[in-house]
Amino acid sequence: MYNHPRSIGAVVEQLRTLQIPCWLIDDGSAVECQQVLRDLATREASWVRLERLPSNQGKGQAMAHGFACALAAGHTHALQIDADGQHDPADAEKLLAQACAYPEAVVTGIPIFDESVPKGRLYGRYLTHVWVWINTASLQIRDSMCGFRVYPLAATVERMRAEHVGPRMEFDTEILVRLFWNGVPVISVPTRVRYPSDGISHFRLWRDNVRITLMHTRLFCTMLARRCGLGHKLRTPPALLPGLPGDQSRNRNPID
Repeated sequence: MYNHPRSIGAVVEQLRTLQIPCWLIDDGSAVECQQVLRDLATREASWVRLERLPSNQGKGQAMAHGFACALAAGHTHALQIDADGQHDPADAEKLLAQACAYPEAVVTGIPIFDESVPKGRLYGRYLTHVWVWINTASLQIRDSMCGFRVYPLAATVERMRAEHVGPRMEFDTEILVRLFWNGVPVISVPTRVRYPSDGISHFRLWRDNVRITLMHTRLFCTMLARRCGLGHKLRTPPALLPGLPGDQSRNRNPID
C-alpha cells in the first residue's frame, strides 16, 4: 500500500473475521501513513505483520515482496486486496472458497461497479480486456485489472522470477496473462467495487497508461514469438467450473 492512512484501518478490521495472517506492505509511504501502519500493526500484532519498502517501488514490487513473505512463512496461497477501500472484504470468503476447491487456480474478482466509478476508468478497462483476449486467444480472463485475488504462491513466485512482470500498475494484468500462458486456470468471482468520494488514487493518467500500453505490446510480441515456436509453447489451462466437485486434491483445504 502507498499513502492510504484513512482507509487501511477499516480494511484490516473487516478482514479480521477471516482469521488468516495479514501482511501490510508499506510501499514507501509518507510519515503520516507510516505512523498509522505502525500503530495498526502494534494493535493487531497477533495476526498483522508490517513490511516497509524504503522507497515507493510500485504495486508489482510491493506484491512480489508480500508473496515472498507469505511463501517463506509456509503459506500456499495469498489473498490480495487493495488498501484504498475499493474492494468489499466481505467478498473475500467467496474467493477463498473457490481457492480451496481449485487450489491450482488463480481466483480473481470481476468488478460490479456502482455509480461512483469514473467513466474514463470504466471505458479504459475495456481496451485492456480486448488486448488480453487477443493475447490469450481466450475469453477465460473476464477482467484482468481487478486487484482482489487469491494467488497460488508457488506458481506465481516462480513466474515472477522466470519472466519480466511490470512493477507498477500494469502488474495485475501482466501476471494474470503470464500465469494463464503457463497453464494456471483462472476462476472469476463477481465482487462489488466502489470508488470512495474521499478516496486517494495513485493512478497517473499519462505515466500509467504509457506503462500499460508498453505492457500490452510486450505481451503481444511474446505471444507471437511463442506461437511461432521461438519460445516455450503456450499451454491452455483446463476449463474449470467453480463449485463442482473435481479430483481428490480439491477435497482438502490448501489455504494455510
